[in-house]
Amino acid sequence: MGIMDKDFSRRGFLTSTLVAAAGVITLTACGSDSGGGGGDGRLVMTVWGGEVDKAAYQARIDALVEAYPEMSVTLQLILSDSYAQKVQTMIAGGSGPDIMQVAENVNVYSSKNQLLPLDEHIATAGLDLDSRFGPVGSVYSYEDKVYAIPDRSGAAILYYNKGLFESAGISAPTADWTWDDMLSAAQELTVPGERWGYAGAGWWPLWWSFAHQNGGAIIDEAGRPTADSDAVVEALQYCGDLVFKHKVVPSTIDYANMGTDMGGDPAFAAGLVAMNTTGFWNVGSLAEQDTVEWDIAPMWRGKEQAVATFGSGLAISRTAKDPALAFKAIDFLTSDKAQPLVISMKQDVPANVEVQQSEAFLSPSWMTDPVNMQAFPESSSFAFKSTFIPQWNEMQQAFTDGLADFWLGKQEAAPALATIQERLESIIPAK
Repeated sequence: MGIMDKDFSRRGFLTSTLVAAAGVITLTACGSDSGGGGGDGRLVMTVWGGEVDKAAYQARIDALVEAYPEMSVTLQLILSDSYAQKVQTMIAGGSGPDIMQVAENVNVYSSKNQLLPLDEHIATAGLDLDSRFGPVGSVYSYEDKVYAIPDRSGAAILYYNKGLFESAGISAPTADWTWDDMLSAAQELTVPGERWGYAGAGWWPLWWSFAHQNGGAIIDEAGRPTADSDAVVEALQYCGDLVFKHKVVPSTIDYANMGTDMGGDPAFAAGLVAMNTTGFWNVGSLAEQDTVEWDIAPMWRGKEQAVATFGSGLAISRTAKDPALAFKAIDFLTSDKAQPLVISMKQDVPANVEVQQSEAFLSPSWMTDPVNMQAFPESSSFAFKSTFIPQWNEMQQAFTDGLADFWLGKQEAAPALATIQERLESIIPAK
């Protein structure tokens, strides 16, 4: 995951850039006050995001209450980068939400006993996580317990400039592309000092994808760090070589010279990079512009196919008044009854794999030109599962600090990752 820090509205990866003075916006969908949570059927659901997220979640809650009139659901939207702090404070004070959105920091909460395990509720409901959500069904599991149900889950996919590809006589990319295929295309599409073939893989979900494609992993199945393994070192060095050896990816200085707040997404939209690996959020924004002829494809493969996913799940806090009712709501919100609203309102990729394969997703009504939306469900089939450890935030800080010189071209991958490995071993306790 999947997945550094872009804002919550971009798939739930962990730092919002939105600021609100009050911090919480509250909206309500009411049913009759009979039965349910705490004896009255009332639930509170807390999420992060922007206006699109607010509208999409509210529409789904309205559908929930229409299906179950005994429920009354209040939506709390937190717009600040203090989501985790605010939610944890509410839980500690006994006033936490019944349902809360989580992402890769799920086990920061669960390790503090702030979330309820959902296994019994899953069994009672007869919910098959693998059937409903595919490979990401167990992404929020830790130490044999499930702490959240997938809600949004879009794989990292490849955006490519169709016009540039056609002009260069390069066939459209596919999931069968190799690293060599990608590099060859990037070299052909690069015009030194003017245009680059690829936007780069400096964000952790992207270079982690290369690591997993190379047969590596950042955390092994036993929960121990393996950041300095040969497979991870080779993958990270390859990502760095794209910048400093092959010069097909803009350097930090190149991006700075493009303009303020420039990165892969805006550079692609401006035609300055020919390929960009990113998430669903670019589909909606690119669909509204006419400067670049574009399409999407699955990310390439290495020794094996693997790709990060950008997502979030729904969990039940330990202060929930009626956990059974809260789970009933989550079950509905992640079903094929409510998940189509995730895409119809341009919010994200629904985690529900049936909905991902539906006409509503593959040909959304708001899409003006045909786009290969099949790239998302195709990519979901080879998504890798990141280990969302309780020390997630500390681990990410270790990578941020330890790779600073590497991404400036001042250090090779091997010594950088060796230092990070030592730090991770001190952060993550042995079991």
